[in-house]
Amino acid sequence: MIKRTLLLTMVLASGGVFAQGEGAAPDLAKAKQTAETICAGCHMADGNSMLPANPKLAGQVEEYLYKQLTDFKSGKRASPVMGAMVASLNEDDMKALAAHFASQTLNPESARNTDSLAAGQKLWRAGNLDKGIPACAGCHGPAGAGLPAQFPALSGQFADYIETQVKAFRAGERANDPSRMMQDIAIKMTDPEIAAVADYAAGLRHQGQ
Repeated sequence: MIKRTLLLTMVLASGGVFAQGEGAAPDLAKAKQTAETICAGCHMADGNSMLPANPKLAGQVEEYLYKQLTDFKSGKRASPVMGAMVASLNEDDMKALAAHFASQTLNPESARNTDSLAAGQKLWRAGNLDKGIPACAGCHGPAGAGLPAQFPALSGQFADYIETQVKAFRAGERANDPSRMMQDIAIKMTDPEIAAVADYAAGLRHQGQ
């Protein structure tokens, strides 16, 4: 109960920060131009990346996208490539870019490994209490729709990308998760468990997909 209350408080607080920063409507025309000139090479202009190494951004939680952009800019999320991409963007630019990609329609991926679907489903829905691994659905939603602003939508995302990010959390190479939540979870997961739940998430669908 305490953990659930803390999680809800963090989510509401994060969403509140985003809301308080809102002023004028985002310049979506400028954001579209930025997407077409800066982002398209890796993510495509509409956010439907064709390469598993680069995440699909279309339909992603807007607040989450904004947080990641600001984390890349501040260096909290380390990436020489993304750091360079966002260096010239100001706060309004990043908010508008987040709104642009969030408004796009995702072309979702699908689960590929039928042998691991049952294991992936179990981890997603119930976690593994014996190892202290909570259900992924607790933060990312039963259908993988995500929760603003800390927890991304994972449904339809590249399984390879999800797997890479969980392993990065496990290795401490990525550390911009709230209160080390993903780092503490990932360190308890084996490679097969990570692969299974990543593939299961790729096959999830939520309303609007």
